[in-house]
Amino acid sequence: MSTGMRYYRIHDDMYFPGRWHLKTPVDGEGESINPWLFKEGKVVDIKGPIRIAVKQTGVALRFTQSLGVPVVHRRVVSLFNRLGIQNEVQFIPVDVEGQAEPWFILNALQVIRCIDEARCEEVGYWRPEDERPDKVGQYKKVVGLKVDPAKIGVAHIFRPWGWLVVLIVSEQVKLAMEVEGITGTDFVEV
Repeated sequence: MSTGMRYYRIHDDMYFPGRWHLKTPVDGEGESINPWLFKEGKVVDIKGPIRIAVKQTGVALRFTQSLGVPVVHRRVVSLFNRLGIQNEVQFIPVDVEGQAEPWFILNALQVIRCIDEARCEEVGYWRPEDERPDKVGQYKKVVGLKVDPAKIGVAHIFRPWGWLVVLIVSEQVKLAMEVEGITGTDFVEV
């Protein structure tokens, strides 16, 4: 059963001409922050200022990723507020090297069990012989990801349960980001 809503994987446009590349976020002590903290669908509390150095200078993209962690310009925060979906995310202030304007880590606060395995190109699972007992039965591989919109409800930004490396947005968010001219986004329908 389809709800008619379309969803898209959003990720960093690696082919944007002259783009910048960011290093790993670090905490107030200068220690690298585990990127998985921002993929669990939970509010993250990190003490002290978070800093991100620029690995390669270039065009500052309004949406970019650092080890899969979305880093966004204040315009994305304003857009989410206007769309009324600010409660679906946590925006964590970060200091980006060489940037005077406000930047934020975008932490999606929802993980939804919505992968449509029958429509995916390929799905693989962790098995006992993989010697990762903590992961047995979970997804090891998802190729050609597809989601079941009927399982998503009214969410506009989330990560799919079992495949947290992916960030998904609704068509409404995709179109709004395009109209707003948010640079650095690449969308793939799922």
